[in-house]
Amino acid sequence: MTQPPYGPPPPSYGPPPGAFGPPPPQYPPQYAPQHPPHYAPPPAAPAGPEFLAVDRHNSVVIDMTGVAFEIRDAEAEFSWPEIHTVHYKATPNGKALVVAVVLHNGQFYECQVEAKPKERLREWFAGLQAILGYYKPMR
Repeated sequence: MTQPPYGPPPPSYGPPPGAFGPPPPQYPPQYAPQHPPHYAPPPAAPAGPEFLAVDRHNSVVIDMTGVAFEIRDAEAEFSWPEIHTVHYKATPNGKALVVAVVLHNGQFYECQVEAKPKERLREWFAGLQAILGYYKPMR
């Protein structure tokens, strides 16, 4: 008689089934534990207007936190306290929007977003004028 090439099975390392008792009872909804009466979820932050311009590679987002650029896979976020000015213009051919952020320390960043169809550029200009007018007095 030959022995198998392996030894006996290892001992079980977990507790035996049912070692901790039955699962906790499931209460009917009217008897389920409730949060204390003084508990209230935190209030939602007030939402301000938002601006979004996006093409297949780049995007510009302006909201209550500041300005965010995404250029290909690189991202840059600028908060309102660090922003000195925000400028925007159309490219010379009128097919794209260029948004520039100038920081208080003099650094300058810009993002270009293609406007397809070209009429979208007018919409973006109107949106930018409104949103920058809204957030500029807050700075």
